[in-house]
Amino acid sequence: MHKVSALFRRAMLAKALLPEVWTETLVPVCAVVGIVFSLFQWYVVSCVKLTADRSDLSSTEDGKNGHGDYLIEEEEGVNDHSVVAKCAEIQTAISEGATSFLFTEYKYVGVFMVFFAAIIFLFLGSVEGFSIKSQPCTYDKTRTCKPALATAVFSTISFVLGAVTSVLSGFLGMKIATYANARTTLEARRGVGKAFIVAFRSGAVMGFLLAANGLLVLYITINLFKIYYGDNWEGLFESITGYGLGGSSMALFGRVGGGIYTKAADVGADLVGKVERNIPEDDPRNPAVIADNVGDNVGDIAGMGSDLFGSYAESSCAALVVASISSFGINHDFTAMLFPLLISSMGILVCLITTLFATDISEIKAVKEIEPALKNQLIISTIIMTVGIALVSWIGLPSSFTIFNFGTQKVVKNWELFLCVAVGLWAGLIIGFVTEYYTSNAYSPVQDVADSCRTGAATNVIFGLALGYKSVIIPIFAIAVSIFVSFSFAAMYGVAVAALGMLSTIATGLAIDAYGPISDNAGGIAEMAGMSHRIRERTDALDAAGNTTAAIGKGFAIGSAALVSLALFGAFVSRAGIHKVDVLTPKVVIGLLVGAMLPYWFSAMTMKSVGSAALKMVEEVRRQFNTIPGLMEGTAKPDYATCVKISTDASIKEMIPPGCLVMLTPLIVGFFFGVETLSGVLAGSLISGVQIAISASNTGGAWDNAKKYIEAGASEHARSLGPKGSEPHKAAVIGDTIGDPLKDTSGPSLNILIKLMAVESLVFAPFFATHGGLLFRIFS
Repeated sequence: MHKVSALFRRAMLAKALLPEVWTETLVPVCAVVGIVFSLFQWYVVSCVKLTADRSDLSSTEDGKNGHGDYLIEEEEGVNDHSVVAKCAEIQTAISEGATSFLFTEYKYVGVFMVFFAAIIFLFLGSVEGFSIKSQPCTYDKTRTCKPALATAVFSTISFVLGAVTSVLSGFLGMKIATYANARTTLEARRGVGKAFIVAFRSGAVMGFLLAANGLLVLYITINLFKIYYGDNWEGLFESITGYGLGGSSMALFGRVGGGIYTKAADVGADLVGKVERNIPEDDPRNPAVIADNVGDNVGDIAGMGSDLFGSYAESSCAALVVASISSFGINHDFTAMLFPLLISSMGILVCLITTLFATDISEIKAVKEIEPALKNQLIISTIIMTVGIALVSWIGLPSSFTIFNFGTQKVVKNWELFLCVAVGLWAGLIIGFVTEYYTSNAYSPVQDVADSCRTGAATNVIFGLALGYKSVIIPIFAIAVSIFVSFSFAAMYGVAVAALGMLSTIATGLAIDAYGPISDNAGGIAEMAGMSHRIRERTDALDAAGNTTAAIGKGFAIGSAALVSLALFGAFVSRAGIHKVDVLTPKVVIGLLVGAMLPYWFSAMTMKSVGSAALKMVEEVRRQFNTIPGLMEGTAKPDYATCVKISTDASIKEMIPPGCLVMLTPLIVGFFFGVETLSGVLAGSLISGVQIAISASNTGGAWDNAKKYIEAGASEHARSLGPKGSEPHKAAVIGDTIGDPLKDTSGPSLNILIKLMAVESLVFAPFFATHGGLLFRIFS
């Protein structure tokens, strides 16, 4: 006992090696470096001109990746001017459609943001009756802290900042994606390597902008709030949690709205075009193709960007809240307090170095090198980041310190916290590679799904569902090991920084994730512009690799969401004054049951929304094929605008009920049933939500790549199932169509559900602790 007390006293007095002034400089400098690097990548992409002028293409020839080759169109006698003009026209249509939808969506989301900001202020302000008097601190009653009204005001401000940053992240990602898609198509004329670099650089713009903006805004917010709060770090970082809530609430609507939009268009285009009319994917005769390509940008780019920003913001907030009531906060050690931000700062520098391997150091010379190059990004960034974390842990943390552990202070060494971050980082890599194994058509699971198409769509669906269920096993073990190791070393703070470790290479993860939709759009533009079959083969190869990396990105998002949710859950339990959560208590059991049911309810709502919107899209596409003379012959132009409007109207209308389910559940449960029941709801939704999310995402990804495996015909086995239009191919298209809403709407949205309910509960914890459990009080 004496030894522990001595360690505790030393931990209370220990300081980090890195001086505070260096921390104050290092974090914003790294953020600015990330922004500058992203703008440089944008500039390089902009050098690819949407023009037919040959001089623009030859000004930087270096003979690499086919750069010095003649354009394929020139070899085949195609009019280069008309092709480039057509690409520019299609790109403009996609960009305008995506911008129009996002502005429409953001108008509705803006109304919600104002409404919910008012709720935050009113609920938190009412904790002490809107008193402006200082109150005893929550965790140390001997000290005086700022009034609850201050928490209400600053939580509302941080909520708005998080929401605006999330919206901005998604919008900027969409703009660069729609800026780069046609440029990727045009570069494919000069070689698959050049097209790959344009798509990857464009994804890097989004990755670095999001990571750097999120870090910079959070850092500035902390320093501005510190002017008012001074030494009251408990109140300061409790207010900061609104930042994560704002980020995830916008991500929810972005993911659900964008997911419904893109899958309504995709399903409508595939069912009528590919199955009924037997025309190629992205054929310009199909009225839904523009809406389909718009959907890739608003769902897989804007929605995904907001989603991962939300995960980053919430994991940072969870770590900061726990640290503020540990020795970092008690000692007012600003460097150690900002350890989560130092991890993110190091992550930006590591991802910058990693990106150079794909864009400058190595070359893509053949199609088969694309997927390994993307996988190497994950491996390289993880290895370098491990060293970076060790460095940050050594200079940014005291040799020993204490961490708040449900009412007690646990003594922790800096190397133990390093292991917490590292285990999260490497667990993310494992989840990524397992996801790749189950969704890439280079491996047997997807090839087995493709082979099952021989006997029709029913066996394809059965094999796909079985694959999805099986793919849950290893990721769950990886998450479980991460939780056990990190909690054993540093309690809930360890879990929070493990989540940050998984997200520390977010810039690279987003780059390879955004690369997928950009390549998909590039292939669509090549088809619609009537470009060479050889170019379409190149863009298809880019797209196939992008499908796998998109699935890996979803795996990262879901895995990090599980760790983030658990860390937020721990912070909520501490803040709400719950000493233990007893699963044998009736209040907790009913919460567990309801919480485990919520992901199913949410999935049912989003799946049905996609189905309803797709039904309208199918009817419209059929109507146009049947009533527009010359459409199938290619002599008449389809009405793209009507299909875009159907997707827009349906997604805006259908995103509201699932959003309300997620946002209102913690408020209703916490107010009427109390914090114990709410803790059960959070635990139940976390446990079932993670399983369903992984299964849905991987099932959909496997069906998609099984279809592409048959279409590509790259092996003897694949050729025996094809070609396009064969019965096995039609069965594969049906499976892909079923999987679309699973992998791009319900699956990725579920990770937002589990972490959003957790962070919302944390923000409103003071209100629930004071006024919650109304029904139990009435009937007790």
